[in-house]
Amino acid sequence: MIRTFISRKLHPGLLAAVLWLTVAGSAALAATTPPAAAAFPPALEQYADGQVQSTAAVLAGRLQHTPFNLLATLLFAGAVLHTFFTHKFREMAHRLQHRAGGQEPTPAALALSRLLHFLGEVEAVFGIWAVPLLILMAVRIGGAQTLNYLNHRVSFIEPVFVVAIMAVASTRPVLQFAEGFLSFFARLGGGGAKAWWFAILLIGPLLGSLITEPAAMTIAALLLSRQFYRRRPGPRLAYATLGLLFVNISVGGLLTHFAAPPVLMVAAPWQWNSRFMFTSFGLPAVTGILIATTLCGLVLRRDFATLALLPAGTGERNDGEDETTPARTPIPAWIIAGHLLFLAWMVLCCHYPVMIIGGVLFFLAFHEITREFQHPLNLRAPILVGFFLAGLVVHGGLQQWWIEPVLGRLGELPLLFGALGLTAFNDNAAVTYLATLVPSLTDGMKYAVVAGAMAGGGLTVIANAPNPAGQSILDRHFQGGIAPLKLFLGALFPTVVVTLCLLAGWFLARNPG
Repeated sequence: MIRTFISRKLHPGLLAAVLWLTVAGSAALAATTPPAAAAFPPALEQYADGQVQSTAAVLAGRLQHTPFNLLATLLFAGAVLHTFFTHKFREMAHRLQHRAGGQEPTPAALALSRLLHFLGEVEAVFGIWAVPLLILMAVRIGGAQTLNYLNHRVSFIEPVFVVAIMAVASTRPVLQFAEGFLSFFARLGGGGAKAWWFAILLIGPLLGSLITEPAAMTIAALLLSRQFYRRRPGPRLAYATLGLLFVNISVGGLLTHFAAPPVLMVAAPWQWNSRFMFTSFGLPAVTGILIATTLCGLVLRRDFATLALLPAGTGERNDGEDETTPARTPIPAWIIAGHLLFLAWMVLCCHYPVMIIGGVLFFLAFHEITREFQHPLNLRAPILVGFFLAGLVVHGGLQQWWIEPVLGRLGELPLLFGALGLTAFNDNAAVTYLATLVPSLTDGMKYAVVAGAMAGGGLTVIANAPNPAGQSILDRHFQGGIAPLKLFLGALFPTVVVTLCLLAGWFLARNPG
């Protein structure tokens, strides 16, 4: 049976996913063993600049100590800029395919078109730029130090976890369960497109504090694709919804200490538990989500009125099934329960890649056994998102030389806005992790850096680990792909709202009277 499953039923993409998970998981486990080669990048204390007061002098000294810092940051900046121009590469690929005037393109033109399309994939950007980074590291720093960096200084646990949780959360049984849960709230508002919009954007992000942010993003994006985006909203409503989704998911993980990657980075070093998170961040986060979503709904009410004029079935189905396939067969409760157990397993084992990989292998077998009740398993989006995050952590580990002095030398309020700004150009989990390396942070500064990092998590695709998952699922609904600048503008208003709410919560905590 197993041989038949592997040879006939298991799609090559699944084999590639298992291989990727195994390799990445092995690298993550290797990070727990003592390094054998000289450490690179140097630990922050090796710079011996603790007495230097000027931030500019600190940065100049660190560049003189390790000149490769500048090259690593320039490559990182190049990758960030690349993400803002991915849609241009896709446009060039599209024009090249149609330049033949109806004739079949030449093999060379097809190859160039595919290359341009690959360069236009947001999820591929940091992986692409990691190639010259690692080559230059091997040449300038040494091959042993480069391998040591990958094996011992970079953790691939988060990419492995995100691939696994996306694979399980995007299945038909989980989606049907989530849709049934949210449909209760949608029916309270009449069950139309706007009611679903509010239900998904208000309730979905809060689930991120229980089932993790990547799972909540996957479910919310899939339901928005089915219940909202297939009705073809206008560009203003489409980007406002996308920005609101990213911001709400980012702050929706603030109610517990284990579900949001940025909070996970600081929970153990700062001894924050779920009780502290709920009492310190929970109410401001929920308030921010409620106010931002409600105000956006009011401002965009005319856009919704236009949307309501379209037939409910406008557009293609985006859930992997059509109206006549056997996938419309009702799903037994035991299958839904099995998928929820796999989802819970991934959450409980989020720090143990071997357990995650084992869970994925059993999940693939369970999916095959119950295939009459499933969508065809498509792992393209999870693998691309994992590739994106893997490339991001490779780059991000070399940016601490300048992020640490920028964060450590700011006051509480400037630190909040500094963390918010840095998050737009770096994964917010990396920002909070680097904050744990600063021993002089007060309790107020710790609150400020986490609040800023979470509030800014929706401004760009790279700002929060779950964002690439949402981008990958919803990209098809945006002509020419999601434009980074329009996403930034769409997320700007809810970012301001949740920032003000977190600031208010911070002020009330410091002044209880």
